[in-house]
This record gives sequence, C-alpha cells and structure tokens, in this order.
Amino acid sequence: MEIQVKLPELSPGVMGATISLWHYTEDDTIKRDDDLVEILTDKATFNVPSPVGGRIIKRFVSEGETVHTGDLLVTIESTQKPL
Repeated sequence: MEIQVKLPELSPGVMGATISLWHYTEDDTIKRDDDLVEILTDKATFNVPSPVGGRIIKRFVSEGETVHTGDLLVTIESTQKPL
C-alpha cells in the first residue's frame, strides 16, 4: 500500500517551510519514526518522522524548495498502517 506523507501543521500561524535536508533518497528502506526530512521555518527547525516503515517510492520536493501545510512530501510503499 502506498502511504502519502504530507507536511503537517507545524505550529499555529506557520503555514510554510523550506526543505533543508532529506535524510533518505528514493528506494531507501526506512523504519517507522525515522526522520524523513528536516524543514526550516523562520522560527525553528523541525524533522518530519515517517508514519510507517517501508521503501521510499518518490520524493516530491527538493532541498531548498518551499512547502506549505498539507503539501505532499513523499510516498512510501509499506505493509504497515500509519499510527
């Protein structure tokens, strides 16, 4: 099953962030709760964890790009259900 990971709401009033570092590339195998990507807002740096273990199928944004709450970041192929 393909799991879509979207940018979560980071904090009240923060609607967007910049992708500063991807921790994994396409086809990498990850575990649940592994940090997928580091994002930077004007106030803080956050890591977005994986909701499932599996294989990264596709990354939809590159380092340096700006993303907004709800934007698709990555899809993961997994047999697990997200928590």
